[in-house]
Amino acid sequence: MSAQEQLSFLQSGNEREVQKAVVKELKAYKALRVAVQNRQEQTENGIDQLFPRLHHSETKTELKAKQIERALEYSLDEIERRILEEKYLSPSRVNDINIYLDMGLTKDQYYTKKKEAIFQIATALSII
Repeated sequence: MSAQEQLSFLQSGNEREVQKAVVKELKAYKALRVAVQNRQEQTENGIDQLFPRLHHSETKTELKAKQIERALEYSLDEIERRILEEKYLSPSRVNDINIYLDMGLTKDQYYTKKKEAIFQIATALSII
């Protein structure tokens, strides 16, 4: 089922919920990615735990990071991936207008691709 077909099944309220869930996961992914890298670095240096641990979820953290990474890499085309990376994975806040102007897309093309990318990620992560 294509992203366009998925969109036709969802009502506008559900579209917002899906977008909110995906954006939340993408923003969390930045921290998850760092946590995985930090854990690998500690392991390589023979350190069991560098910081106090309040929550024990290493496996869950690593699994979420891997699955989001895989979804970004394999479920999106180049334009969709770039949109999501610049909008949600960039360390700085970037406005939509700046992204679509930099990419040479029209406003309509940009928002269509962004919506399709969000629904592709939602599908890949079994959010929908």
